[in-house]
Amino acid sequence: MCKTFQLLLAKQKLLFIFACETKVIIRINNMENQVKNNDDVNSAKPAYIMVQMKVNSLEELNQRYAQFAIPILLKHGGQMIAGTPTPKVKEGDWNGNWAAVLQFPSMEAAEGWYNSEEYQPHKNLRINELQSEAGRVVIIEGM
Repeated sequence: MCKTFQLLLAKQKLLFIFACETKVIIRINNMENQVKNNDDVNSAKPAYIMVQMKVNSLEELNQRYAQFAIPILLKHGGQMIAGTPTPKVKEGDWNGNWAAVLQFPSMEAAEGWYNSEEYQPHKNLRINELQSEAGRVVIIEGM
């Protein structure tokens, strides 16, 4: 079983640490967040995407999906603010092995990423090949 740790460093450099049994893989991406700093973006309420999924392999999710989807996420002003294979369930049933929370500067940015042409092949790969059952993706507006 793999555990993924993600650290956001200065200038939006992402440090991914993949711990799989006895080996640790470290990857640094030098992607910069390309959000436009105009009045509309600054005055908008943030948006959050909550993800619950059950995947066949967390390592495969990282290799085939995350390393390609994260740069697109950043391009749309998003960032992963939480992610774990072992969330603490307080109510209801949990049958997934990956949970994440993504943050965007606005609902428009969140919807833009999720529906973007460049993200579609990665979303389809995740849904049709990497997930072992249907997951849940919810977009909510912040306060």
